[in-house]
Amino acid sequence: MWVINASPLILLGKLGRNDLLESLARQVIVPQAVFQEVAAGASGDAAMKEALNWASPRVQDDILIPPSILGWDLGAGESQVLAHCLAGGHRAVLDDGEARAAAKVHSVPLVGSLGVILRARKAGLIPAARPLVERLIECGSYLSADLVRKALHKVGE
Repeated sequence: MWVINASPLILLGKLGRNDLLESLARQVIVPQAVFQEVAAGASGDAAMKEALNWASPRVQDDILIPPSILGWDLGAGESQVLAHCLAGGHRAVLDDGEARAAAKVHSVPLVGSLGVILRARKAGLIPAARPLVERLIECGSYLSADLVRKALHKVGE
């Protein structure tokens, strides 16, 4: 199972490709705190509303956050993603650098928005990664040119 945070949910929603998540994971969990964070910023944004519609049946109640996660001073959504992952042995879908660092310290497997696209390409779910990666950047994801070059090289592009 994968537990998704707000940023990847929003970005993949803006690409119209939240479907890739369930094609790659047997189940996707959206913690309540993540859903509320996305809902708070969704006013008038059609792509975000679509992401919320996709996320709604996947929402799970927030759980107790372990003290080791609280010590990182992350947002409520990131903290819930990591708490769910630690409780259930799930993979985190995170873009935030600090949250990714916390996941690594806690040995939580993780993937980001870029990684979802690369995995989809490797799995044959999309014909090419480059167009989605370019749109990801246009939608506000910061990815260095070097990272993009290396990532696309890994999938033969």
